[in-house]
Amino acid sequence: MRRGVAALALSVVACSPSQRAETPRSTLVIGLDISGSFRRNPSFNGAIEFASLYIYGHLNGVDGLQPNTAIFVGELGGERTGQAKVFHPIQDLSGKSPAQIASDLRAWFPQEDPITDFNAFFQRAALHVKRNNLVLAPLNVVLFSDGEPDYPGAGRMSLDDRYKRIDLSPLEYLSRNVTVRLLYADPPIAQLWENKVPRKRVRLWTQDSEVMKGWRRHVVDGAAIGRQDSLWSWVDKVVDVRVRRERVL
Repeated sequence: MRRGVAALALSVVACSPSQRAETPRSTLVIGLDISGSFRRNPSFNGAIEFASLYIYGHLNGVDGLQPNTAIFVGELGGERTGQAKVFHPIQDLSGKSPAQIASDLRAWFPQEDPITDFNAFFQRAALHVKRNNLVLAPLNVVLFSDGEPDYPGAGRMSLDDRYKRIDLSPLEYLSRNVTVRLLYADPPIAQLWENKVPRKRVRLWTQDSEVMKGWRRHVVDGAAIGRQDSLWSWVDKVVDVRVRRERVL
């Protein structure tokens, strides 16, 4: 029995314009790691499939998930440090099934980036939030990545210094509610993010790759996407966890 995005593409439910107009503003920024280390990771394809479901669920407010009024999707790396990359807006995703979104993600990011530059991504994300007048709206930044910073010189640093250089400051004052979620990192890397990445107001949540694989077990073949209650409950309880603010300096 095949489980995954293809099974969910059989039935798509979208919000009407009137429903969307009444939705409180909130912003979702998705970062996809397409560096060689993560692309060659066995979790990569599953991460793309889950990302498409996550985007779909939050785009349409499925089964009680927070509907996001603005969504941007970008990559976490590039060919050089600090390289600005394209962020695809919500308009490129509206009205599409999870399978179509997954297809778009693969088409948008076919290359393999030689570096993983989280800081450039955070700077670009903050710029898009400001340009689109989304400051003060709750902000959820979700990173699909192994979490390892990979840029020239990183290999010569201590682990502590490598993660202390991750800079969340561009996100700090965009809203009273800013959460960064790192999905698919192995536990030692997740722990380094939790204990070493400096932050004051940004809330941080990590979920490791073995746990993330569990979403497939909650997909019911043949059921309409709006009736995948177990899947959306898993998303709510495992990924969209409410996070307390914790200062790390």
